[in-house]
Amino acid sequence: MKIIGEVTSDEELYLDGDLDGKLNLRNRLTVGPNSKVNANIKAQEITVFGTIKGNVESESRVSLRTGASIVGDIKTAGIVIEDGAYFKGGIDISRPGEATAAAPKAQAALAGQKR
Repeated sequence: MKIIGEVTSDEELYLDGDLDGKLNLRNRLTVGPNSKVNANIKAQEITVFGTIKGNVESESRVSLRTGASIVGDIKTAGIVIEDGAYFKGGIDISRPGEATAAAPKAQAALAGQKR
């Protein structure tokens, strides 16, 4: 199966085909060993057995299993890279809840400057 476009879901997804576009999940994503994904991905937790070209963002953890390949940047709270996995890009390790805690501080700082 090949999907072209944007996929958004609240459910857990196991992808074992081709995807070109964008993927946004509020749950867990598993990229199967036969998958070739050319997309930016955002999900709660991501486990990769296949190939991804694009940026990956996860609130909790990204796991690259043996045979997996990611070419792109990763932003996550935790990462696992097994022997035999390939990764090329940058990693931004964030603390859980860091983005939500920073927003009120930034708004308070801006409010103080508007006097």
